[in-house]
Amino acid sequence: MTVASLVGRHLPPADLPSTDGGTVNLSDIKGRVVLFIYPYTGRPDHPDPPGWDHIPGAHGSTPQARGFSEAYTEFQKLGMKVFGVSFQDSVWQREFVQRTSLAFPLLSDRDRRFAPALNLETFKAGSEDYLRRRALVILDGLITHDFYPVRDPALNAIEVLQALLT
Repeated sequence: MTVASLVGRHLPPADLPSTDGGTVNLSDIKGRVVLFIYPYTGRPDHPDPPGWDHIPGAHGSTPQARGFSEAYTEFQKLGMKVFGVSFQDSVWQREFVQRTSLAFPLLSDRDRRFAPALNLETFKAGSEDYLRRRALVILDGLITHDFYPVRDPALNAIEVLQALLT
């Protein structure tokens, strides 16, 4: 399956709940943003969704988020804000941010106001839909880089940084 690049598309206006409290409308942010899109973060003592271990690309959200957190100061040096987004609710995401000490907030598209407007790819596990992993670089609400597919979630942040520095 060929997936169309999102480069040149404008972000849809959507107020997304943030783990920092309040909401973030990515289309209103002036300047550069990196947004990584991930399917799901697990929790200790909670089973993964049904069939998760057999879905290519499902695992890797923790290494992807940690990679962006470790590279956060480099993105800041480039004047960039960093966010991650999934369909998970903010309460679940907040636990993950606290447990992993992420340097930036996660955004919830639980109400499906953002991803469907961009036609972001999803997959099913059990009866739930999950976002396919990708990363976007955005300037004043316009997508300038689209990293899809993400082959190694742990290296996704480095891949994005290298593209921005060349």
